[in-house]
Amino acid sequence: MHPTDAAGCEDGVARLAARLAGARRVVAFTGAGVSTESGIPDFRSRDGVWARFDPREFTYQNFIGSVEGRRRYWALGRETYPLIRAAAPNAAHSALAALHRLGRLDCCITQNIDGLHQRAGLPAEAVIELHGNATRARCLECGAAYTRDALHVRLEAGVAVPDCERCGGVVKPHTILFGEAMPQAAVEEARRRAGAADLLLVLGSSLAVFPAAYVPRHARRAGAALAIVNLEPTPLDREADLVLRAQAGVVMAAVLEAVRARCAPDAVTPTGG
Repeated sequence: MHPTDAAGCEDGVARLAARLAGARRVVAFTGAGVSTESGIPDFRSRDGVWARFDPREFTYQNFIGSVEGRRRYWALGRETYPLIRAAAPNAAHSALAALHRLGRLDCCITQNIDGLHQRAGLPAEAVIELHGNATRARCLECGAAYTRDALHVRLEAGVAVPDCERCGGVVKPHTILFGEAMPQAAVEEARRRAGAADLLLVLGSSLAVFPAAYVPRHARRAGAALAIVNLEPTPLDREADLVLRAQAGVVMAAVLEAVRARCAPDAVTPTGG
């Protein structure tokens, strides 16, 4: 598959819109490239979070096993969470929400933890979060629920490790740490929805972070067409039916308009869940 670069993106947009308009069940798979367009820093690039913090310190075992491990985690969270809270959905988020309303998108499986798909208007039941969500937390002892905003207030007030106010137990955000299993229900639902898709649309993912990156491979093996929109090459480019080297927001804004032109809303058969 020869990728279409940004300079020749118009033809690629038309081809992607045609596939979206003609597909029976479309599933999106989004990665960090979608979030970075909203100003949220990624983790793995040259200037990403792991260029300033050692990822080996942020394992599930370190978090669970010691107060010091939790202190380091919350110090990182104190720096990064305000960026997530201040971010707004971009054109890619908005386009996916609009495509869902038009009946052209079954669901979005995401590696992102920022909740921007939901804030853009995608129903919570149409968003499958493989790596959790940074806006919520819970006590691992008694199950008490916390918002990340409430915990951040405590961090800003000088609390280094915000333990449970009810029982004193360990409070952990819903995000998945290194060495922690992805949520089983989300994994099973992602496999089910990807396996039933006839078009899997990858947006802003390197497809190099496992086990989440198995999802597009699963869809491809089950017979789905594969379209990839990403600035950099991915390991699945050669297997893809369409590859666009461009920003997800730019592509999806144009694709949405083209799909609207092709498919009047009252002529669309909604995709199933």
